[in-house]
Order: sequence, then C-alpha cells, then structure tokens
Amino acid sequence: MNEPVRVLSDLHLGHKVSRIREVSTLRPLIAGAGTVIFNGDTWQELARVYFQHSSAMLAELKELCREEGAEAVFLPGNHDPGWTGPGWVELAGGRIIVTHGDALLFDGSPWKREILVNNGRVKELWDRFPHAHEDIGQRLEVARAVASELRSVEYPSGRKFILRAMDAVFPPMRAVKMIESWLTQGTEGDKFCANYFPNAEMLVIGHFHHRGSWLRNGRRIINTGSFMPPGRSHWVEWNDGWLSHGVIEESSGIWQKGETHEVWRF
Repeated sequence: MNEPVRVLSDLHLGHKVSRIREVSTLRPLIAGAGTVIFNGDTWQELARVYFQHSSAMLAELKELCREEGAEAVFLPGNHDPGWTGPGWVELAGGRIIVTHGDALLFDGSPWKREILVNNGRVKELWDRFPHAHEDIGQRLEVARAVASELRSVEYPSGRKFILRAMDAVFPPMRAVKMIESWLTQGTEGDKFCANYFPNAEMLVIGHFHHRGSWLRNGRRIINTGSFMPPGRSHWVEWNDGWLSHGVIEESSGIWQKGETHEVWRF
C-alpha cells in the first residue's frame, strides 16, 4: 500500500440519515492519501430501499479516489459484506489490525431487532464454521453470514434526532444492547486480538458508531466513529512508522482532517 494510509469507516453512502449528501464533499478528506482504507459500511449493499442511490454514490467515491491518486481498499461491514478479500488489513508487520468490528461480538450487532428475535439463527450460522472460534478467516465468514441472513428489514423513517431516538429505544432491549456494546468495545476488541491476532498492539474498528480510544492490557483499541448522527467521525493515518488519530471536521458541508488527538511511533 502506498503511504500515507488513511482509515475511514461507516460512511453509509446513500442512507437517508448519512451526513454525506454529496460525494464531492469528501475530496479534501481523500486528498493527499496514498491509500484509503474504507473500513466497512461504506455503502448500503443490503438495503433495497437505498441500493440504487448508494451504488451510484459508491461509483462516485471510487472515481474520486482515482482522481486524487489514492488506492481505495474496501473492507466488508455488516451493511456491505459482499466485498472480496480476507476482511482485515495488517499494518506495521501485523502490529496494527484494521477490521470493521462486527466480528468482535458473537452476534455482530446485538441491538438489531432481527438479531434480538433470531438469536438461535445466529448459533446455526456459527455451526456452519466449526473452526471460527480460533480461525480468523472463518470468524469473518460468520460475520458476513450473520450480516447477510439477518439483514435489517426496517430503517429509520426520519433525519430528526427525536425520530432517531425513538427508533433506538424500541424495543427497550435494543437500547440496552447498544449501550452495552459502546461500553465494552474496548474490552471486546482486546479479547478479539488476544484470540486471533495475539501480536497486535493496536486495533482500528468502526461499526459501533461510537468513537473512542481505549487501552486494554497494553493494547490500544480505536473506533473511528461514523458519518451517521448523533456521533462524529474520526480518521486514522499510518505513515512512515507513525500512526496518528484525530477528528474529521465538517465545515460548510466539506469534510476534512481536523485536529490530531493521538500519535504513536512503531
């Protein structure tokens, strides 16, 4: 991969409540990168209601990357599990792992209504891959299967915060699972690495729409957030042995790298 390698996640292109209304507004965020890793949920592959518009925006994003001379690497997420490839990227000789994050949890997205009422189906999907508990390739195949077979059948009906809030708290267990996932993602990320990538010192994820940075057992877990409200999106960049992490700023409808929060030397 050409450096600098920039990591973004959860663009949700074409989704009704995605903050990205026009792909062209991402140009300053792509400019200057040698490679951009889109770490899952880049587009709405599984959503029939958004598919056509999302697909068109994805094509625009690919063209934008070509225009800026940036290699685009797309990793699968639970909303776009169809991307080919292993499902993760290793940087710094495997010391840094980049993957979407749904594979951190047994059921991927435990807050989804489809998961809450079909947990037995999740177990059946795990049974298809008998080595998934120790083999990362099979583990990510489980994640893809859960995403594809238990896809969302309903989507938020409005962009206003109150409508989003009502969607999030019904049924009540949905909100409980969301908050639990937010609070435990650092710990779950550490467990995931200990099992599948024991030499990893850092894990970069998205998925939970809850940005943050946690240190667990000497291992750093970073979530780059989402372009969906109410959270904010962050960036991660790898260049010449340094990994940096910061906020993405939106100004006058244009997205660009903002303040750097953390820097590590590898």
